[in-house]
This record gives sequence, C-alpha cells and structure tokens, in this order.
Amino acid sequence: MVESTLKDADLQSVEGVNVSSNDKTLDVIVVGAGLAGLKAAKDLRAAGKQVLVLEARDRVGGRSMPGEIAGQVIDLGGQWVGASHKLLRAEAREVGVEMYPQYTEGSGLMSVGGEIKPYGSGTPKLPITSLLEFGAAAHLFERDMKTLPDASPWCAKNARKWDAESLDSWVLKHLHTTTARDLVRLLTGAILCADSAQVSYLYFLECLRQGHGLQSMLAVEGGSQQDKCVQGAWAIPKGMADKLSDCIMLNTQVHAIDQDPDGVQVTTNQGTFRSRYLIMTAPPALAGQIKYSPPLDVKRAGLLRRMPMGSVIKVFVAYKTPFWRERGLSGTVVSTDRPFGMVFDQTPPDQSVGILVGLICGNQAVELSSLSKEERRKQVLSDLTFYFGDDATETIEYVDVDWTVDPWSEGGYGAHMPPGVMVTYGETLREPAGRIHWAGTETATEYIGYFEGALQSGVRAAQEVLQAG
Repeated sequence: MVESTLKDADLQSVEGVNVSSNDKTLDVIVVGAGLAGLKAAKDLRAAGKQVLVLEARDRVGGRSMPGEIAGQVIDLGGQWVGASHKLLRAEAREVGVEMYPQYTEGSGLMSVGGEIKPYGSGTPKLPITSLLEFGAAAHLFERDMKTLPDASPWCAKNARKWDAESLDSWVLKHLHTTTARDLVRLLTGAILCADSAQVSYLYFLECLRQGHGLQSMLAVEGGSQQDKCVQGAWAIPKGMADKLSDCIMLNTQVHAIDQDPDGVQVTTNQGTFRSRYLIMTAPPALAGQIKYSPPLDVKRAGLLRRMPMGSVIKVFVAYKTPFWRERGLSGTVVSTDRPFGMVFDQTPPDQSVGILVGLICGNQAVELSSLSKEERRKQVLSDLTFYFGDDATETIEYVDVDWTVDPWSEGGYGAHMPPGVMVTYGETLREPAGRIHWAGTETATEYIGYFEGALQSGVRAAQEVLQAG
C-alpha cells in the first residue's frame, strides 16, 4: 500500500493561525480531502483565503485510493479518465501525472445465459429481438434525458411521473426479453453500483444527461474509460494535497457543526475550530450523521438520509503474462449472469506482468461482502476461468477492496436517489444551509459520480463562498 506523506502531526498552523485553538476564525473550513475538497481549498487559497481541510481518513483522496499488486501501482478506488474530463486532466498536468490509453485491442467477451460470446468493435452477437429491444431502450433513454433542464431535473415536464417509478419498473414495462432486461440492469450496476429496482428512473436519466449519454459513458476511446494514469489516479489528489499540506489535518472526524450570525464552529476529535464559512464534501450518508445546530431544514436533512451509497467491490488479479492478449482478446468481459461481471485489462505498458481489474456491483457486491476475502477470491477465479479457461487459475497475486465496509465512504462509487426522492428533496442538493455550502461528486451538474464531477463541485462551492464574502 502506498502511504500518504501527510500526517495530522505535520499541521501546526494555517498561514500563522493556530488551528489548535478556537480563539481565531479562519475564512473557510472544508470537510473532506477528496478531489472536491482539495479543489475547493486550492481555489480558495489562490483567492487569498485562510483555509483548513479536515479529513477523517489517514490519507487524502477520498474515493481515490492507492494500492499495489505484483510490484505495480494500482487504484483501489476510481481510476479512469474520460476523454472530455477537462478539469481532471488539467489537475493531472499540473502535478505531472501522465496517462496511457485503456487497452482495447482484440475481442471482448460477453457472458449471457451461461454462454460466452466474443465481440469486436461492433455489436455483440445476441438474439436479434434482444438487440432490437436494447437499441430501442437506449433510444428512449436518449430522448427522455434530453428533456431534463440543466441542473434541475426535478423541474422536467415528466419529472413526477419518472421519479415515481424505479428504473426496473420502467424496464419491466418497456422490455420483454430477458437478455435486454439483464443488459440494462448490468449497466445500472456499472454506472451506479446499485440495483435497478433501487434507483429512480428520473435519477438514472439525470446521470445519463450529465455523462453526455449512454454511449459516451460506456465507450473507451472518446468516452469515459479512455485513459488511465501511469502513476495511478491517486497521484492527482496526492499532488494537489502536497501543495496544501500546511492546511490539511488527517485523522480528524467532524462530530458537530454549530452556526451563529458570525460564522461556524466545528467540533472534531482533535479540537474545535471556527471559520466564517464551511464547505461540506462528505458523502450524503456521512454528512447526515453529523450533529447540526441549528438543525438543518427538513428537506436538506431528509435528502441526506435518503441518498444511499452504491455497493461495489473492486478486484485485481495478477498473472505472469497477459495471456489473453496472445489469444487475440482485449481482456474486457461483460457478464449478466456471473458475480464478477465487469472485467478490463490493467496490464502496465511494459507488459512486465498481466493484470485484470474488475468490479462486483450492486446486489452481487452486497452478497459477496459477507464472504471472506479467500471465498471471494475463489468466486472471482471461478468466473475468470469460465471466461478465459484454465490459464486464469495461474495467478501470482490477488487484491480486492470492499467499499461497502469502508467507514468513511459506506459504499461507492457515489450515492443515488431511490424513487420519490429527487422531486421532493432534489432542489436542496446544492442550496447552501446558512454558512454551509455543499460539494462532492453527488452535487455536480456535469459528470455526477466521476472525479470530474467532484472537481466541478469544488469549483462551484469555492465560488459560492467567495461571492458570499
């Protein structure tokens, strides 16, 4: 495991302000040192503000997390950089993080109904009725998402109707083949790490709108999975944090936030701090566990309680060589019928080892979370053997991380809204609560659920604070 170089003991003062005492008032306290919090702090510091970042973990990065397998740096959290993720690319350039393309040469594999089918750059070989149904569903998604107003989907003409039903109820109403239904459910897990029965159709459409459509979200070249970072994606928040090291406190859990006419008082396990404004970047489920005085209004508090995190387990398996490439395979697998249902090639550019990376999402992650790591390993290898044959059993190392049990995330990649939440509570998503402003990828207006969305939310929250004075 790569360790952060930042320690809570490194921080003694913030630009001359003794942060261990509550007799000084900072300009802004930022809760959370993920990409949203780091970006907000960076912009505020550039504007001359005194900023303190409080992070509960012993590292920066939030849902970006470093790791290692077979001597190679890997990302145990998010890792892909989309073609149009401009903010993330800018931060990467600034801290010297290089990128390389996701490997796609050769055929991918699709597992449907217990049968493996190869596919190239074109359409997978599926029953014609299922393909037509899935194509029709994609067209309807595109049509419906284009009716959503930017940043306020709850104001759409059909918002109340679409928010009243789950994506799965929509699927059952509009699709009739098992394969087409299962493909949409698989995509829901891949995008939101949640079961389609748990997600509002309106919220699903908003995710598609922010991601520039289903095709862009699923694509590699020109899409959301185009590139990866040579040093690992965590090197980006690490580089950002290194430039803010005199204003970040690690291992600092926020317990209470009290507002008064002059500012905000934050109570933590390491003391009490004051600031004129506060930016909250913690996931909704965790932000809702903090005690607020005066209490948050009913809608804001209700929203925090009603946005659960998705469920995901990320898995890496290392081999002596990328044997699948020798067979003309890209290493990409999509499966509707096995737990390890999304697999990609993670082999380093020098091909010194072969690595596969994949995700166990939604209800499958909930089920496998109850297993031991060794039991999960057996299931993963069983699935990989089904896809690639006996060579998949000849591993040199296995690594997985269960984000559902991470105490400072409670799941991944992000939170979602079940039916009925967006129309009733959604308008408070980005609305300040007095001197508290809200950031985090869940509050983005573009690329929600991505690192890009987290950075965008940090930019917005910092601007709100600067405009407020």
